[in-house]
Amino acid sequence: MAVQINPDTFGKRVKLLYNGWKDNRADIWDNANALAVVVGGTSDDLRYLKSISLHLWLFGYELPDTIMVFTDAALHILTSSKKAALLEPLKDALQSSAGAELQIIVRSKDQQQQQMGALLDSIRAVDGARVGTLPKEQHSGQLAEVWAQQLADSGLTTCDATAGFADLFSVKDDGEVLNAKKAAFLASKVMQSFVVEKIEDIIDKNKKVKHTKLSEMTEEVILDPPKVGIKLKAENVDIAYPPLFQSGGNYDLKLNAACDDNALHDGVILVSLGSRYQSYCANVSRTYIINPNKAQEAQYGALLAAHEAACAALKEGQPARASMEAAVKTLQEKAPELVERLNKNIGFGMGLEFREGANVLNIKNDKPLRAGQVFTVSLGVSGLQNADATDAKAKTYALQVADTLVVKPGGAAPENLCSAATKLWDKVSYILNDDQEDDVPDALEEVTNGNVMPGGKKLRSDDPNFKSLEQIRREKQEDLLKQKNEETLRRLTAQAAGAAENAERNKVRQISQVKAYEQIEKLPALRELHIAVDSKAEAVFVPIYGVLVPLHITSVRNVVHTTEAEGNGAIVRLSLNFGTTYEPAQKFPQLVFLKELSFRTSDAKHAARVVQEIKVLRSTVLQRDKERAERATLVQQEKLVRGKRVFRLPDLWVRPGLGGKGRKMPGTLEAHQNGFRYQNPKGEGIDVMYRNIRYAFFQPAENDMITILHFHLTHPIMIGNKKCKDVQFYCEVVDLVQTLDGGRRNMYDPDEIEEEQREREKRNKINADFNQFVRRVQEHWEREFPELQLEFDIPFRELGFEGVPHRETVLVLPTVNCLVELTQMPFTVVALGDIEIINLERVGFNLKNFDMAIVFKDFSREVLRIDAIPTKKLDTIKEWLTSVKIKYYESKMNLAWKPILKHILEDPNAFIEEGGWAFLDLEKSDGEDEDEEASSEGFNPGSDAEEEEEESSEDGDSDEDASVVDSEEVDAEEASEEEEESEGMTWEELEEEAKKEDKRRAEEDSDDERPRKKG
Repeated sequence: MAVQINPDTFGKRVKLLYNGWKDNRADIWDNANALAVVVGGTSDDLRYLKSISLHLWLFGYELPDTIMVFTDAALHILTSSKKAALLEPLKDALQSSAGAELQIIVRSKDQQQQQMGALLDSIRAVDGARVGTLPKEQHSGQLAEVWAQQLADSGLTTCDATAGFADLFSVKDDGEVLNAKKAAFLASKVMQSFVVEKIEDIIDKNKKVKHTKLSEMTEEVILDPPKVGIKLKAENVDIAYPPLFQSGGNYDLKLNAACDDNALHDGVILVSLGSRYQSYCANVSRTYIINPNKAQEAQYGALLAAHEAACAALKEGQPARASMEAAVKTLQEKAPELVERLNKNIGFGMGLEFREGANVLNIKNDKPLRAGQVFTVSLGVSGLQNADATDAKAKTYALQVADTLVVKPGGAAPENLCSAATKLWDKVSYILNDDQEDDVPDALEEVTNGNVMPGGKKLRSDDPNFKSLEQIRREKQEDLLKQKNEETLRRLTAQAAGAAENAERNKVRQISQVKAYEQIEKLPALRELHIAVDSKAEAVFVPIYGVLVPLHITSVRNVVHTTEAEGNGAIVRLSLNFGTTYEPAQKFPQLVFLKELSFRTSDAKHAARVVQEIKVLRSTVLQRDKERAERATLVQQEKLVRGKRVFRLPDLWVRPGLGGKGRKMPGTLEAHQNGFRYQNPKGEGIDVMYRNIRYAFFQPAENDMITILHFHLTHPIMIGNKKCKDVQFYCEVVDLVQTLDGGRRNMYDPDEIEEEQREREKRNKINADFNQFVRRVQEHWEREFPELQLEFDIPFRELGFEGVPHRETVLVLPTVNCLVELTQMPFTVVALGDIEIINLERVGFNLKNFDMAIVFKDFSREVLRIDAIPTKKLDTIKEWLTSVKIKYYESKMNLAWKPILKHILEDPNAFIEEGGWAFLDLEKSDGEDEDEEASSEGFNPGSDAEEEEEESSEDGDSDEDASVVDSEEVDAEEASEEEEESEGMTWEELEEEAKKEDKRRAEEDSDDERPRKKG
């Protein structure tokens, strides 16, 4: 591709240079009225020089062996003939933007001395010539050396213009910020998708890989972005510095640190990556800890909090030192011992230069921050000691976290450009169990000394420090209890005021909202005293004492008619809504209001017709009011912006349905700039905005009939006439074919084999198409909407369990953030962050199933029940709940949750004082009962014992807590379960069942072997 310089970009930036130079000549340009910048020969080394940055900033390219002299009247450039041709189109841009003339001198080796003399003469022509240069820069090449000598011999006064150029490069325009974003996204994506996986593989398989080797492998990935699924051109990317890996006690947090030849150590691992896109730099650093202790977790948490505080302080108008002050203040509060170990500088500005020396984040920098500046905030502490470490390499460690951010205008929070690389504790810490088989002997040998195994090893039961998985799980649950009670009290106290206001507002139904006729003149002229319907006014006329009285249709609760036995007449009964909640009924409680009217007519057909008209009108009005009320609560969505590149997924169905008339048709899902658009050939469609998506799910078809894309929304949208918070797009992977012959086909039938192979290929193709669409959308989200932190969740099938959340048994699957069931409607999507506690009910040794009651943090939501979960899944569910830090309890019976939640809402403080959710702890209450029995003096049969038993039963009946249990339901369920368990299968039935199972397994084995035989 031919090299071209953009005249518009050059004109805009050279204007900024001239304006900044003229306006701040005395402040930061050292009174220079001429500027001389030289760039020498090319070099393969990484060089960050302001002269090269000036070329990149103005032209987009480095022009080696070029001298530029700026004066108020002209820009003189001495360069080669090819570069001169490249610069020729910029003359008009310079004249129109800066009012200066571009004079290009084509370099000639024979006349080089005279050409440089002409440049020096142009400087001498300026009154009181004072030349601003970059004296600290050293360039190689014959041109740079000759120019330096001639400038020194010219007798011209020189000064240092470094500060002026530094200020010029500090604030980035939108194009420069976009380049920094792409560089940061590349670095963070390589960190998360390549480095983390590589470290996990090395530690998991106990490989020996040197730091230098890891650095080389990572550099190759950065220079080839498609390896991590990023579509950036390789010629536009580069490393900002060689990737840095440190572990094993040797840590250097300086910028010029380099990798050593030691192998990666499974302790504390520091990784730093720097990338460049279009020469703009970005930096990201992460710390990964294997088998951490509590002290390391606390120190990392404090450092992460200080990092967040330092980042949040990067606001327009604030002094640069505010970031350092925020970090130090946070560390003093959370971990004072780390303050003295903190780096003196916690970051710096970056752009075309990796480190902008004028924009360092330290306690001495009082420069105000400006919108468009890009900083890397890097907090590191070194020299920390691990007293628990037995390995010498793990005794000393360091911690470091760094991100790249851009300052936003108007005092808004800065934008973190490295959010794709997570730094949360549970994502950067790893627990390895190296002693899984340490205590297991290789063979059974004779035991001679009690419980001591050969080799002097003791049984696990004799180890005082050994803890089973159940004990570890209980300890974690105990830690969650206090935290959960405090959260509950805080939340309920805040919700109390809002709930009271809503109750007061919804207390009565306002009669002013119900109007049939606003004026008496608008009443229609009806001649006969018959029940009549006015659909236009939404009113029903009923004859009362010889007068037709209009009633609005919403005041009619129900209407029925019964035909008399002889068929000569009919009776119409009209039930009204004039009850105790009716506004006049509350204002005038002494008055009597109509609740029901009965009419008899001799015309049965007329009665049937009138009743039908009333029902149709009432249904229409209620449906319209319901839809209107739902639309009134909708949040206004942003408009869809069509993207330059649109990703499409065709032949999809949508649930819930769009509600249009006619035959249902599949449509196409399109991913645009800020949202999805689904549209079918009939023109029906819906828009789903990215900012309205709370959770996104991708469920490929494995043992299912459909592949699913599901979106759980933050605010509901209207689909047809319904308000929905869940939208699903799916494709059927198996054709529904009905066999007409009705006979059984042979398992070796070639047609059957071919059909199965065709279905398998179709399933794989559809899953691949969905996966490609998801990957592209995910990249778009990470690039354009990193603040939303959207990510497609794929359910964990290995953690799934069967249950009944609604009407039928389905497979419920956990994801990273939710518990979902997406195959059958109505969908089940429960965000883990919305869960208060989970109670596992009907848990017993003799029961095949148990139930799960999910209590939400919003106590106004109805408790979600998932019934009939197989008992064999109990341990898996308890382990999963503990891993996601959700407090759970077990009970032997189902609880009536409505009165429980009502009691908690009435007095949250009393609830917490009584132990909070501890009343659900079945094991603790059983332990207390056993202690009470043990402390009794024994059982003495007689009348006194019988009286005590009667008194205890009376106390139990009067206990307030007993009201929360629906005893009739429990008794009925237990009785039914006992009947089910008592009805076992006979030996003949068991043997028949075993034969069927053996036959099924044989068929599956033959299916698995069939493709291999064919190949």
